Amino acid sequence: MRSWLSTRPARVREGSVSTGRQQRHRTSVPVLPPLCGCSRAIRFREAVKRTIQSLSQNPHVGPRYSSSNPRVQNLRSWPVAGFEAIRIYYALEADALHIIRILHGKRDVRQILENE
Repeated sequence: MRSWLSTRPARVREGSVSTGRQQRHRTSVPVLPPLCGCSRAIRFREAVKRTIQSLSQNPHVGPRYSSSNPRVQNLRSWPVAGFEAIRIYYALEADALHIIRILHGKRDVRQILENE
């Protein structure tokens, strides 16, 4: 798996929390950087893990990726549970499931996979 799926905790910083328009006070509660989305990232990581586990138990569930390029003809894809716009592209061997890419559907998937 790629390193961004690590289980290291997110870094947080202590900071000021606004309690009103001009009032601020110091807090010892960690304040996440703006747009961090750490809870969403954790949910995504867990969803990817669950989806890969499910694929390992039933690897033929994903439809084959259609392409005239022989390098990617054996790829299959399956959506990440709860994040259906994001798909896991994988290849099967006799006893292995190889995760090739995890891509959002708004990306140019064909270009990315065929230039892999």
